[in-house]
Amino acid sequence: QVQLVESGGGLVQAGGSLRLSCVVSGSSFSIRTRGWYRRAPGKERELVAVITDDGSRVYADSVKGRFAISRDNAKNTAYLQMNSLEPEDGAVYYCYVRDIRSFSFWGQGTQVTVSS
Repeated sequence: QVQLVESGGGLVQAGGSLRLSCVVSGSSFSIRTRGWYRRAPGKERELVAVITDDGSRVYADSVKGRFAISRDNAKNTAYLQMNSLEPEDGAVYYCYVRDIRSFSFWGQGTQVTVSS
């Protein structure tokens, strides 16, 4: 059973930084894509960042230049470094992975709150 566990969320002042982590366990198939989504109250889920197995990265326009996604395959972990945080970045952040069968799995979410 595939499990994703996120950590690193919390409360931070505007301009501050946080690093989210997502540890994957129980996967018997190679992971093709790792990514982060977020959902703020009253808003639709938004793709934040994606990294593929060849190292390609895609970012939402709203976070380009401030956020960085990375992965450590040996630790089966993905990271989202978030710098220069803004109140609009406050949301529940969800990590996900997609394996080579194109099956997707999601974490439980971690809350990020940015105070102005």
